[in-house]
Amino acid sequence: MPGLPKLTALSLIALTAGLATAPLSALADTLRVGLQQEPTSLDPTADATASIDGMLTMNVYESLTIVAENGEVGPNLATDWTVSDDGLTYTFTLASGVKFHDGTVFDAEDVVFSFDRAMAEDSTNPSKDIFKPIESVTAVDPQTVEIKLKNKDAFFLFNMGQGDSSIVAPESADTNNTDPVGTGPFRMESWTRGDRLTLVKNEDYRDAENVALDKVEFRFISDPAAATAAMMAEELDAFPGFPAPELLPQFEADPRFRVNIGSTEGEVILAMNNAKAPFDNIEVRRAVATAIDREEIIEGAMYGQAVPIGSFYPPHGAAYVDLTGKYPHDTEKAKQMFADAGVEGTTMTLRVPPFPYATRSAEIIQQELSNAGIDAKVENVEWGFWIDEVYKKKNYDMTIIAHTSPNDMGNFARGPDYFYGYDDAEFTALWNQIETEADADKRNELLKQGQEYLADQSVHAFLFQLPLLGVFRTGVEGYWSSSPVLYMPLKGVSNAG
Repeated sequence: MPGLPKLTALSLIALTAGLATAPLSALADTLRVGLQQEPTSLDPTADATASIDGMLTMNVYESLTIVAENGEVGPNLATDWTVSDDGLTYTFTLASGVKFHDGTVFDAEDVVFSFDRAMAEDSTNPSKDIFKPIESVTAVDPQTVEIKLKNKDAFFLFNMGQGDSSIVAPESADTNNTDPVGTGPFRMESWTRGDRLTLVKNEDYRDAENVALDKVEFRFISDPAAATAAMMAEELDAFPGFPAPELLPQFEADPRFRVNIGSTEGEVILAMNNAKAPFDNIEVRRAVATAIDREEIIEGAMYGQAVPIGSFYPPHGAAYVDLTGKYPHDTEKAKQMFADAGVEGTTMTLRVPPFPYATRSAEIIQQELSNAGIDAKVENVEWGFWIDEVYKKKNYDMTIIAHTSPNDMGNFARGPDYFYGYDDAEFTALWNQIETEADADKRNELLKQGQEYLADQSVHAFLFQLPLLGVFRTGVEGYWSSSPVLYMPLKGVSNAG
């Protein structure tokens, strides 16, 4: 895997000439954050792009509950709740005196509207399945909501703290994709496509005195060299998802910065379209798993900064099973397996989104498949194209993507309409057991079975867990070290300048 081209300091700075600068002394109340991914929409209840949550969830939008860095669920727009003895009825007490950024009052009817919208037949909510257990949502009074479930849901309160469960208002929901309106500590000021999105402090926020930042600027920089240059020139204060792991040592050696290496919920997979030949053949999928070399991929694409996975579950999770030895790397064996399946020498297209972990991994996997007798063609595509053609239309052979949502093994129970093209009644029945099992120990045992089943089926080739690699200017405090959810609450972040 070739490294980044060598660039002089002047050429690195030139790459970021479009980034406006300002004296650091004037920016103590401002946080300038670098992001790799610019979304095509700003509504987390209608689009699966992770960066929407990364910027806006719990900052602009809020949900009934919130998930802390340790994974525990706490109150948010719901100050407290009670659960019936049978575990099927949740009664939420809502925070009083809350307003949306446009001045409209938040109350129980907004919760009913948001959930009815998410559960509607024509809903485009990217995690619509998390609402399936809900039987009804009722406004008991302006400050009380009753949610009845059809069956127990072990992840219910956790899911109520996700961006997909953001509470939106009927007055503004239709335009949230470009003009987001929530109840959070920040409101959107502007969005310059291709450049930046700016948030400003919501002075009417119910806990505004504990919000340290007056402004947050998210700047979109996908190129690793440009990201490095922007940080080194101190044009950015933070890059929480830093795209160049090979350059972390230079930041670690510089007293102006601190480096964070944490964990995420993001399983990086070589996804195969199970509904399309030849990947509808389990032996072909197993051959792909045998052809890849995780160690080579992690070293070449992530410079060693990742943990390998052998199924769809984070290595730091309580139910983790190490299945990385299920299909030992063996090029000659994989070549024979492809030949036995009648696909040796055929062309398999690998469409990858514009993220360094994906594009770098694709180059290595292309060579590994070639060594095993497969003509793998890599197509690097823009994010909007990937969402439309791969995620929505399932127009692909293989792709590489990080699934960053927590508790998302249920993706494999979403049936043939999901972009995996995977439909397995036995696994769906197992997932139904998992999500309704209230006992944590029993649920973990079922999750172990789920990992083993998916590995045995070789639904995808499971690569590595996406690490949380962050670079921060000294003085920036309050960022989470690890990411149990997609969002990063900025309410507790400060910048000493």
